[in-house]
Amino acid sequence: MATASPEQPWLALPAEISKLLRPTLPSLVEEIIGTIRQTVPAYTRPLEGRFGVAVRRGTEVALTSFLALPGTSRPALSAEARGVYAALGSGEVRQGRTLESLLAAYRAGTRVTLRRFSQTAMEAHYGSEVLLAIGESVLAYIEEVSAASAEGFAFEQSERAGEVDRRRTEVLELLLLGQADEVAVQQAASAAGWSLAHHLVAILLPLGEAPAARFALGRRALSVDRDTDTVVLAAAPATGKERRELERALRGRRAVIGPVREWSRVPDSLRLAVTATAVLVDETPAAFGDDELPLWVEEHLADIVLGAESAALVDLGVRRLAALDGLRAGPRQRLTETLLAWLRHWGQRGPIAEELRIHPQTVGYRVAQLRELFGADLDDPQVRFEMELVLRARQGLGTA
Repeated sequence: MATASPEQPWLALPAEISKLLRPTLPSLVEEIIGTIRQTVPAYTRPLEGRFGVAVRRGTEVALTSFLALPGTSRPALSAEARGVYAALGSGEVRQGRTLESLLAAYRAGTRVTLRRFSQTAMEAHYGSEVLLAIGESVLAYIEEVSAASAEGFAFEQSERAGEVDRRRTEVLELLLLGQADEVAVQQAASAAGWSLAHHLVAILLPLGEAPAARFALGRRALSVDRDTDTVVLAAAPATGKERRELERALRGRRAVIGPVREWSRVPDSLRLAVTATAVLVDETPAAFGDDELPLWVEEHLADIVLGAESAALVDLGVRRLAALDGLRAGPRQRLTETLLAWLRHWGQRGPIAEELRIHPQTVGYRVAQLRELFGADLDDPQVRFEMELVLRARQGLGTA
């Protein structure tokens, strides 16, 4: 008898033991199947159709393959046998069961097999050394069977997850195209297992923040990575609680949330999120503030309009504020602040003084300087509007 190893304990079994045990297989298969039905809840239904064929074939292959091992150095499973058990693992995913159900069936079958094989060997007067080797061999063998099924289970899960992700990406792309009809979008969403909300928001995230955001948002959101950013679509918050939940999921992610749109107009939400990112985030890194909450585009529409065409604003500033250019930096800063406050408060000295924290007489002195510099322009509504436009834009960008 050869010396066995922990990986191949069947080397310690006499080859003739297989001839002894083989006649027990037909009744052993039936006993194993009956035990599985009695002890494993997931398998209590009648073993009919493809399900029954798979269970019976798996049991028969397991026993037949095992009896080819005693006295040899063969691996526990041939490529064909491994494929059978991987397929059983895959089938558990398709049937909606956990891997534990299949492993419990293997354990039940192992107990029956050990009892029957040991009993037959004892009746043939084999000693304790052979009985021990039978036990070790059956256990080592079933470990290999379980591992093969676990691989099949994991592979099927991975394949299904990949298919679901592909279908979810298809839904997102359909929505972002903005041209698909409702039936096509609803069918795609149903196939992806995603509930299409009537109103959505497009969310833009830096690429590096996407994994954590996906985890926080879960399967309720769709996402796709682009070259430098990630686009996420989520149901528009309908309540203050839902808004806070979305903010909590995106906090610290430098997220920009586009305005609410019906699902058919979601490209508008993304376009404004992209514009807001370019105007308010890329140009002004402090746009998120200290609390790092996401930036809601709908709360910054005026800032986006002002910053959308910076070259035009520069030209308008040159045209309307040129009178301040000849001043030294200190006086120019004070008069610029006063001019914006004067425009914002319609020339009322009290509110201007309060905002600038200066005396009302100082306000009067500075306004007199402004009138000397700008003359009749301060009485022209269109000019005043354009001045305020430029000054507000500069204030938003943090420039003088």
